[in-house]
Amino acid sequence: MALWRGSAYAGFLALAVGCVLLLEPQLPGSALRSLWSSLQLAPAPPEPGSPEGRLAAAWDALIVRPARRWRRVAVGVNACVDVVLSGVKLLQALGRSPGNGKDHTILHSRNDLEEAFVHFMGKGAAAERFFSDKEAFHDIAQIASELPGAQHYVGGNAALIGQKFATNSDLKVLLCGPVGPKLHELLDDNVFVPPESLQEVDEFHLILEYQAGEEWGWLKAPHANRFIFSHDLSNGAMNMLEVFVASLEEFQPDLVVLSGLHMMEGQSKELQRKRLLEVVTSISDIPTGIPVHLELASMTNKEFMRSIVHQVFPAVTSLGLNEQELLFLSQAASGPHSSLSSWNGVPDVGMVSDILFWILKEHGRSKSRASDLTRIHFHTLVYHILATVDGHWANQLAAVAAGARVAGTQACAMEAIDANRVSLRAPHEFMTSHSEVGSRIVINPNEPVAEWHREGISFHFTPVLVCKDPIRTVGLGDAISSEGLFYSEVALTPRK
Repeated sequence: MALWRGSAYAGFLALAVGCVLLLEPQLPGSALRSLWSSLQLAPAPPEPGSPEGRLAAAWDALIVRPARRWRRVAVGVNACVDVVLSGVKLLQALGRSPGNGKDHTILHSRNDLEEAFVHFMGKGAAAERFFSDKEAFHDIAQIASELPGAQHYVGGNAALIGQKFATNSDLKVLLCGPVGPKLHELLDDNVFVPPESLQEVDEFHLILEYQAGEEWGWLKAPHANRFIFSHDLSNGAMNMLEVFVASLEEFQPDLVVLSGLHMMEGQSKELQRKRLLEVVTSISDIPTGIPVHLELASMTNKEFMRSIVHQVFPAVTSLGLNEQELLFLSQAASGPHSSLSSWNGVPDVGMVSDILFWILKEHGRSKSRASDLTRIHFHTLVYHILATVDGHWANQLAAVAAGARVAGTQACAMEAIDANRVSLRAPHEFMTSHSEVGSRIVINPNEPVAEWHREGISFHFTPVLVCKDPIRTVGLGDAISSEGLFYSEVALTPRK
């Protein structure tokens, strides 16, 4: 039908110009060109019949602001300057060539860096690692900063989340973290940094990006993604935690977002244990009634992850994580499907749903458990799921759709979804569980949010319109979590 309309429209234009030529054969060429231009209206919109176009339009109708909105958001505690560049170009500049890939929980040398980068580029998976050698890291950072194409951006989950929230002019945003002069210059004017958070030197993180299909020797990336590494002691010790909590009393936020726990992986077990206890104590000092969202990031230490699950999860209200973090969490804490070593391609929706259900059932709020956890926003490349304990959150359809929409717009650096630049890659149908008899759901682009329920927990699923040619992948998870939170509405039930 759309094709017929387009043909008819073109035929009408040709007929109109033909009539003018017949009636006024001496009309100059410039006048004809002007006439033709005036007859051509705005460029035709993307094909409305495409699944991508229909899904984007359905999202726009679904995404409505909550009745009760956040006014003041406090974010902490990891912040840095991201130096973003091509991973392959940096490793070539360091004189490396692709050998066998091997994961390293901590990087000690250029060789470790090359092996870890090859390992994750080969999988197309995101990862973040600590580089232990200060001098070697600074040498690499200097080479990276001076490479053609290297760019400096706001970095660190907290700073990125704060920056995303600050795009909403009616929100007041507090950011606590180690903020040096370069980062302060890069931050939005709407982000307030307490003086105690300012320091003389920036923390730099190197973000090695690669594109889908990019080749380096024998290596070929199946997906666009990034590998992050740093020698970051300030964020690694969460030095700004106490400053953050002390700032809350004066700022009076109605939402608190905490991130940076993963940065402690480079610390000793004793410091990790001590600092986690202080994190839990600090969260308990936050006034009741203020929800606390914890943003997770890539980790490798199962014992540390297990401690976070048992100690920190019950103290927070909401979690944000991706597929790598979800499976690692289940492996560390003996959850469902923990025998799976890694996802095989797109994470199975039923398996993801089982793990999300287990987290909320085992570590979330219930009548018999003193826990505040009632919400998890899960995101992977091709779909998102928002899981919530019934009675505690509202506007979930809008929240999950908004999170998915921003994944496409930010990756493509566009204001609104252009259906020609994105593709729908989510499974067309799936089972909602593998641990029990689930239901089969078929995705309809006209009704893109699927909903199901399981023992007092609601699940909201939506596909992602994946950018075909992503411009920047760094900070996507943080933007997704920010947008999902922005459209979420918390019920008026006080934290314990």
